[in-house]
Amino acid sequence: MTDSRITTVRLGGEGPEVGVQGLGCMGMSWAYGPADAGEARAALERALELGVTLFDTADAYGAGENETFLSPFFKAHRDEVVIATKFGISSPPDEPFKRIIRNDPPYIRQCVEASLRRLDVDVIDLYYMHRRDVNVPVEETVAAMAELVREGKVKHLGLSEVTAGELRAAAAVHPIAAVQSEWSLFSRDIEAHVVPAAEELGVALVPYSPLGRGFLTGSFSNADTDLTDQDFRRTMPRFTGENASANVALLEPVRSVAEAHGVSPAQIALAWVQRQAVVHGLPVVPIPGTTRRSRVEENTAATRIVLSDRELALLEPIASKVAGDRYPDMTFASAGRE
Repeated sequence: MTDSRITTVRLGGEGPEVGVQGLGCMGMSWAYGPADAGEARAALERALELGVTLFDTADAYGAGENETFLSPFFKAHRDEVVIATKFGISSPPDEPFKRIIRNDPPYIRQCVEASLRRLDVDVIDLYYMHRRDVNVPVEETVAAMAELVREGKVKHLGLSEVTAGELRAAAAVHPIAAVQSEWSLFSRDIEAHVVPAAEELGVALVPYSPLGRGFLTGSFSNADTDLTDQDFRRTMPRFTGENASANVALLEPVRSVAEAHGVSPAQIALAWVQRQAVVHGLPVVPIPGTTRRSRVEENTAATRIVLSDRELALLEPIASKVAGDRYPDMTFASAGRE
């Protein structure tokens, strides 16, 4: 495995310069079942060695537990990392996968102060609105976020799972560095409206779940039988029952292209996402999640894979054939409101 560092790109016109691939840290302490904390910490260090500088977390991941877990790593490498965290989702203690969405200014203030304490930093580099509360005008939410920038608590603003219209309204209030949405060979709904709006406004795309939450890697084939009761993926329609059985069959072209390159299916899935920067003409920084050093090395190596036009054509039809929605309630996602 090569030790070559990945290249860099700027998030938005005035955003931070980061490695062209980031690291999603949610699974290190929440959502996908138990993780080896020691190996997760080693994965963070290895990612930084390989040029990964954008590290993604949120206050919703384990009710702040993920931010606390990451704090020592961030503190040890403060000048080398770009810290991205989010507000907007909370869950009752006895229902960890239930979502309560809030975007009102007093709540935002409460959240940023709590995140700063847990992260043990003076400023958050990239602060996202995690999900859209349709009961609060997006302009009001972004104005409150912009106040945090003026106060020096936050450097740059981001939005997650917003529609094209919501993005345009937000950008009219304050520059937006990045939009985070699910984008992968299995999830391409944002290409219809959100991606063109981001390109028009000079906003970067930060795709989460670029590996289809592990489904594209072949690490599981049916959430009902392959995953623990504590695994968030058991709530997602496309990974359970007949949907899962139908979707497994869609992986054959990914495996075929992977074999031709002598790489893993995960690397082909990531190479496809990275390619979208060229296709759509905007910065694209996927944040695959992992808790293992070996996967960090595999994932970053995918940034150097070039897919041919023939291979891209083989992969093109996959998303249109996927059975099942991304979430049981799609109103929380941009596609559910477009």
